Amino acid sequence: MLIIRNVIVSEEILENNFVCNLNACKGACCWEGDYGAPLEKIELEILEKIYPIVQPYLTPAGRQAIEEQGLFSYSKELKEFGTTLVENAACAFMTLNEQGIAQCGIEQAWRDQKIDFQKPVSCHLYPIRIQENHHNGFEVMHYDEWDICSAACTLGDKAQVPVYQFVKDGIIRKYGQAFFEELDAAAQHLKS
Repeated sequence: MLIIRNVIVSEEILENNFVCNLNACKGACCWEGDYGAPLEKIELEILEKIYPIVQPYLTPAGRQAIEEQGLFSYSKELKEFGTTLVENAACAFMTLNEQGIAQCGIEQAWRDQKIDFQKPVSCHLYPIRIQENHHNGFEVMHYDEWDICSAACTLGDKAQVPVYQFVKDGIIRKYGQAFFEELDAAAQHLKS
């Protein structure tokens, strides 16, 4: 483990390689699992604000799930909010492109410059997950190794792209450029 500022960083995100292979997995992380994408508290307000603009990008099933369950739910077990699921499976914000690959309706609205919020930061960081320890005032970045991402690990190994480099933009969005540079310097030091 490394500590950069007030964040504990698992060395797995420096040592393991990862590059999403959407042709292989079709974006399964958007419909697999039993809980929606983790949301930060500020993102709850953002979702409420942008939903009228994002709504036309969503599937009828996604819109219906949100109408019935709300934009997000709270997990007592995980002690965090997450996006709503359609029938306990797909994220309500998930759409499919012509090739059957999962896409994010929020991100599609962002790409169309309709909103300035790209997507939940947890999605931007995946396969890194952040655990917060509010009591002690620190966060932990860890690698969420999942068998549905095996093709991403293979492609990452082939391209020699460490997890933290793959999600560079997400890390910068969450913690800033200086944090990423410190993380990268630590990774280079550990490598040598």
